[in-house]
Amino acid sequence: MSISVCSRRRALAALGSAALLAGSLTATSPATARDHRTRPSVVLDWYDTTAATVAAAGAPAQITNSRTWAISWLAAARAVAEAPRGAGRRAFQDAALASAVHHALMTLVPSRARELDTALRATLDRVPDGKAEASGASAGVRHARLLLASREGDGLDPASVNAPFPVPPAAPGVWQPTPPAHAPAIQYGSRLARPFLLDRPDRYRVPAPPALDSARYRADLAEVRAYGAATGAARTPHQTETATFWLGSSLTLFTEPLRVAVSRSPESVAARTRLVALFHTALVDTQIATSDSKYAHLRWRPVTAIRTGSIDPDPAWTPLHATPPHPDHPSGHTTYAGAAETILTALTGPRTAPFELTSPTAPGVTRTYTSWSRLAEENADARVFSGIHTRSADEAGLALGRQVAAHTLRTAHRLLPG
Repeated sequence: MSISVCSRRRALAALGSAALLAGSLTATSPATARDHRTRPSVVLDWYDTTAATVAAAGAPAQITNSRTWAISWLAAARAVAEAPRGAGRRAFQDAALASAVHHALMTLVPSRARELDTALRATLDRVPDGKAEASGASAGVRHARLLLASREGDGLDPASVNAPFPVPPAAPGVWQPTPPAHAPAIQYGSRLARPFLLDRPDRYRVPAPPALDSARYRADLAEVRAYGAATGAARTPHQTETATFWLGSSLTLFTEPLRVAVSRSPESVAARTRLVALFHTALVDTQIATSDSKYAHLRWRPVTAIRTGSIDPDPAWTPLHATPPHPDHPSGHTTYAGAAETILTALTGPRTAPFELTSPTAPGVTRTYTSWSRLAEENADARVFSGIHTRSADEAGLALGRQVAAHTLRTAHRLLPG
């Protein structure tokens, strides 16, 4: 049985149209090895401040935290775009970016007010006093207020995201709560939330999973049974490490790759701010679309299929990692990875100089990457090796994430000027 994901060539072909579409957003060029951390950068300062704010006091729902990023940086991108040409442009941009993100985060994560105020003072102390600074700060606050108001009641708060889901009667192929916790379903309400750019959550709903009597389904189940078992699995040590490395929150795991892309980009403050904004806008919409597909198809998880299904049931089979409480098809981790790959490839190029990545779920492990597609490929493998998704669910997730991200790039003009 095959354990490979789609080749890098196929992945890049799928991204080609998105890269062409991105040309209307900003002048793009391949990321370089130069790291802007060697000089003061308001973009990176506030990137790190946002990351620290979300990590320290963020919401319990990942999509809510993605919303925090998207609102903060969309406001910043709009404010920065107002900077006049000529003297004072950089002062305006720096003050606008800092003030927009500061105001949005203060509203969305008020428990971090002291740290946010300190960060704002540090930025404005470095900006030359004068009309440009004052105008930029005013623009930042204004756009943050407008964007916050426009997103009120969008259904992305944790309570709405995790609206109760009535479990359907048990039947072959139908999702049921999974061991060991048999916890209620989560993220059901995301499919009812208001996207940023999708015209409706089901715009890119994935096709139905393979039929239970199909050869593809039998191959999927055989693969996850063999490679995803907690004990006696066919996994190599490296494959087990892959499963553990990518087990945690996608938002957390992709914070550093996006930072690498931002720090190495030779583009302007405005372009780098737009990159962060579009990345998180796409990821909010991707998570909404993922929930729509999951709860439209309601496919049971591998542990349920292997323990109770008609293909050589094994009531004692246990996956390497506990199965999250929501349906199998598509994989949420791979939709996130597919969208992230598309945005990063389109706006910074498919490859970058080597960078290191660590994971909170794999202490002491450091991996090195040179392409965004490799992150997506490993995500697909990881969910099979964890025993919590079928390969079909992983591949459907990659395709969905790429479609939603491409849609974000095509329609970005609706959110951002020029």
